[in-house]
Amino acid sequence: MSQPSPQSPWQTRLVREIGIILLIKLAILLTLKAVWFTEPTVPVNGSERVSERLFGPATQP
Repeated sequence: MSQPSPQSPWQTRLVREIGIILLIKLAILLTLKAVWFTEPTVPVNGSERVSERLFGPATQP
């Protein structure tokens, strides 16, 4: 009357395949993030352009 040992979920083929696919997707997403989203892009004269757009052109006396 011994209890059967619990089977590991990793022995199921479907679980292994889903795990592998998730690891591949995670690696791809981290690679894309590292390539394209590492540095913030700051436009040239960004604050001046925004203030001109919101408040109109600056008038010089």
